[in-house]
Amino acid sequence: MKVALFQTKLAWEQPETNRKFIEEYFLNEETHFDLFVLPEMFTSGFTMHPESVAETMNGETICWLKGLAKQKSCAITGSLVIEENGNCYNRMVFVHPSGKIDYYDKRHLFTLAGEEKVYTKGNNKVIVNYNNWNICLQICYDLRFPVFARNTEDYDLLIYVANWPKVRITAWDALLKARAIENMSYTIGVNRIGEDFNQLEYPGHSKIIDFLGNEALNCENDLGVFICELDKIEQTKTRHKMNFLNDKDDFKLI
Repeated sequence: MKVALFQTKLAWEQPETNRKFIEEYFLNEETHFDLFVLPEMFTSGFTMHPESVAETMNGETICWLKGLAKQKSCAITGSLVIEENGNCYNRMVFVHPSGKIDYYDKRHLFTLAGEEKVYTKGNNKVIVNYNNWNICLQICYDLRFPVFARNTEDYDLLIYVANWPKVRITAWDALLKARAIENMSYTIGVNRIGEDFNQLEYPGHSKIIDFLGNEALNCENDLGVFICELDKIEQTKTRHKMNFLNDKDDFKLI
């Protein structure tokens, strides 16, 4: 599967501006890809004012994503602010080329920024099936909690979308590698670049780590679309040969 990561700056709480910027890069990329990955809250930046940017699952951004996915016959994933039944969610959507949508609501809300005060947490771990790949969706702060990402479902790909600031980027780098190694899974992390309204700097470091902890792709701090091909057959062979996942502990999330 060929995956495209979009490492981008984000205009603060300006969905239309962000959609136009993303669309330009998406449509101008000539290389075919199967999956396009955007960062966390790609329409707004990591805002604690959901009322200013919240949309519905029938809103403009979701319709826009469906149109892009259909146009390029690929899937698109990333998170945005969604309002539903009076609650706001940091929701990661996975839009299939057919228009089908799977989604995951962020479970671990970032209390250091007060995210839990304005967003409702999700409770369910979500595994999406796409092109015969089982894909686990996670958002930013989830990266610090390995039990929630534990590969008990035999997924093939783990994706984190984030707004992870420069001051803690060492943790981002280390934890992405740890999640890939312990779960014997390709692991994608897509982080933003630039500075937000709160003067937090974001250094990128979007990357793909393979099932043995090797970097398959490192975007460093550059703006743009970065493409990498993932080899599920090689991952499966390595899992069967080394057998580490069969020795994992049993547990249940409450």
